[in-house]
Amino acid sequence: MLKSNYSYFSTTERGNSLETTVTVTKTNDLSPKTLLEILAVRTKVFVVEQNCAYQEVDAKDFDAWHVQLRQAGELVAYARIIPHDDGQSISFGRVLVVESHRREQLGRKLVTETLATVRRLYPDQQIKIQAQNYLREFYGSFGFQPVSDVYLEDGIPHVDMVMQTF
Repeated sequence: MLKSNYSYFSTTERGNSLETTVTVTKTNDLSPKTLLEILAVRTKVFVVEQNCAYQEVDAKDFDAWHVQLRQAGELVAYARIIPHDDGQSISFGRVLVVESHRREQLGRKLVTETLATVRRLYPDQQIKIQAQNYLREFYGSFGFQPVSDVYLEDGIPHVDMVMQTF
């Protein structure tokens, strides 16, 4: 069963005996505790787990939408929706599933919810993402097409991908 009310937007779904709540919130509407939790999880995944020293929190966070999947109140998956650097498209990134919840199909649910949110908020805009290359087929299953050669971003192979239509 799905319910919605945007915090901007929130849904709840029961499956595998755990209830997953999806909440999409602008940065300014996040509580300080929630913001710190998000930033801590992002740093753990992208800086510590991937052994990649880079500026994880950036200016794009000030005006981002934060897509959160929670189970029993715990943040289990996350993505950030932001304007693309080209000034025309929408992008999302910082896509993660916490280590203890991987292999539960939460990544697929997260991207599905993120795309649904982009459709609601920016219905006429193309989506461009910078995907880690090993996830090319995963994003391809949602309709993304590669539009660049593989390149290194902070030492990790990436590829630019675009979704032309919904």
